[in-house]
Amino acid sequence: MYIPTLADMLVAHERIKPYIHRTPVLTSEFINKLAGADLFFKCENLQKAGAFKARGASNAVFGLTEEQAARGVATHSSGNHGTCLSYAAGRRGIPCTVVMPHTAPQAKKDAVRGYGGVVVECEPSTTSREAVFAEVVAKSGAEFVHPYNDPRVIAGQGTCSREMLEQVAGLDAVIAPIGGGGMISGTCLTLSNLAPNVKIYAAEPEQADDAYRSFKAGKIIADDAPETIADGLKVPLKDLTWHFVSNHVTDILTASEAEIVDAMKVIWKRMKIVMEPSSAVPLATILKNKEIFAGKRVGVVITGGNVDLDLLPWQRPEFGG
Repeated sequence: MYIPTLADMLVAHERIKPYIHRTPVLTSEFINKLAGADLFFKCENLQKAGAFKARGASNAVFGLTEEQAARGVATHSSGNHGTCLSYAAGRRGIPCTVVMPHTAPQAKKDAVRGYGGVVVECEPSTTSREAVFAEVVAKSGAEFVHPYNDPRVIAGQGTCSREMLEQVAGLDAVIAPIGGGGMISGTCLTLSNLAPNVKIYAAEPEQADDAYRSFKAGKIIADDAPETIADGLKVPLKDLTWHFVSNHVTDILTASEAEIVDAMKVIWKRMKIVMEPSSAVPLATILKNKEIFAGKRVGVVITGGNVDLDLLPWQRPEFGG
């Protein structure tokens, strides 16, 4: 298992600069008062293809040899990684196939196709996703770019926190959502090297809390098909991301479905930015655990903005829609 280094992250940042945005950091006085802390939102919802995963995908795609690139790339994804890999592949002019659960938001399927990717649907479980994907790769010989358990992807994701360190001085902590752990791993890679005193927190839905349980147990515990409104956080940790989580994360905090929706509403109303449910989990956990963050300067990664506008969380019956 190759563990990406600081040098890999720095090379990645130079490689991907032509293909990504240096996303802004926004603040809200209202939300700061609500949280009792100074929060700095790194807006990856404004990233190319609408999510931070454009960073890792671009690093992987543009790091391929010509021979590898000619066979194209493939992945399995609940949405954002597939969209971002399709975006990066399109920029390089190579094919991209994405295996997606048939329950993935239509907006995310449409986004993959919009960037030229081919969608192959599977059942909404990790087992089905990996089995269908194996068939796709066997037929095409495409280069597998894992959504998160890939050194190239993690090095790319690490560029987000490098930018945040340049944009915000004196951070005490950084918090980001955790599903498979790609963003958190990149955050750990960068901060452990460039700002080792900054604490790293991960935020997870209570209904998909396998990373939380893994963290407490000291070993990976994987759920096959958890159900949560934060659809980008349903996948389990893998060996590479577990290395970073187990060695560098201070704690993993969880939030209920209702708390996630409430936090999402606060950001939409007060900051006037579109972000998806997964991106609201960090704020939900901050508001739930105010004593941890009281008086601190906290970087909060808003990971993506790809939502199905025809079925927003608060339009669902269980949330009063």
